[in-house]
Amino acid sequence: MSHSHQAVPRVPSSPDIDATAICYRLAGYEFPWELNRALEIAVLKTFCVPHISQLLRQTGKFEQRSQKRYDDTSLILGNILKWGYDSPRGQTAIRQMNRIHQRFNIRNEDFLYVLSTLIYEPIRWNQYFGWRLFTAEEKQALFQFWRAVGQRMELHHLPTTFEAFHQFNLAYEAEYFAYHPDNQMIGDAVVRLMQGWAPAIAAPLVPAIVRSLVDEPTRTALGWRKPSPLVDRLVGSGMQARQHWVRRWPQRQRSRFLVDRANRTYTDGYQIDQLGTDSPTSKVSRCPFLRMRAVLKGEL
Repeated sequence: MSHSHQAVPRVPSSPDIDATAICYRLAGYEFPWELNRALEIAVLKTFCVPHISQLLRQTGKFEQRSQKRYDDTSLILGNILKWGYDSPRGQTAIRQMNRIHQRFNIRNEDFLYVLSTLIYEPIRWNQYFGWRLFTAEEKQALFQFWRAVGQRMELHHLPTTFEAFHQFNLAYEAEYFAYHPDNQMIGDAVVRLMQGWAPAIAAPLVPAIVRSLVDEPTRTALGWRKPSPLVDRLVGSGMQARQHWVRRWPQRQRSRFLVDRANRTYTDGYQIDQLGTDSPTSKVSRCPFLRMRAVLKGEL
């Protein structure tokens, strides 16, 4: 599937929009599956930067406990999206995110890049695979929402417009994306995690599908070979079929926020202020088969 960096789009500024309400609707009702997939691509993109992947490799979190690391990230971001950044739960999630990051020497521009992926990866995914395109107002809402989160994280030099932040995102990738063995080791660990979510018969297909869904700079930085043209066509046809059917589905009446679903790590619930730590809220499944799988994967 052909992906390429495109010119920075022009998105009119809309200072009066309710960005929190718009993002709530997008994440909970209109595009829950799509935003979760875009989050996964965003996570993979952060591993394309050697000094980030080296830090993650040193901590061992993504290789040794990849499911927990994924769930912690998803739950923190999911609570911010569902409840809003100024809600009690949103504020707790941002505080916990800051507390986790304080343990590491992370540069401001790296924080800005990761934040930018939460804006532009959903927009890129939507451009290729959305059952409808985002409106200019919805793109502006994603920018305003995550920029406000960045302000509450006390990040410096936050771009003030959609276009400026997008330009930063592209320039950062051009400067810092480069292959390193640590990139590949952590990227491969995430793909193995995704394989664990799929039915056994489909699991072997997951690496080829993921390679087809990411762009060429990401593949190169992760040391992944380009998928065959046949795989590209099959993945493209499958996504087009999904677009076709979703357009015809009745409007969703119940929300599907990630934080409302069963969680693989926290089977008995969780406390936001314990996410990202080796805390007693990290419950192990009582199912012996799931426990054995966790042992084999190095999660326990």
